[in-house]
Amino acid sequence: MSVKKSDVRKAAGKLISVVQKEWGDELGEPGAIVSEEVMHNCHGLLDANSPAELAKILNGMSIAEYLGLKLIQRFYRILQN
Repeated sequence: MSVKKSDVRKAAGKLISVVQKEWGDELGEPGAIVSEEVMHNCHGLLDANSPAELAKILNGMSIAEYLGLKLIQRFYRILQN
């Protein structure tokens, strides 16, 4: 039996893919530490199967705050594509 992914989980998966690519490109560089931390935080979003669960995980933070504002500023150009 297949389980249908929620829109929240689909979006988190896409975000993880973008961050993993950037992290792979940065391996061995100081910036890889930030990318790895954000990738870890992104995986936390996969636990959300509904907007209500996402709100609980975020605990009043925006997604940018949850992931890390420093990273969001760095990846802004990637997210625009």
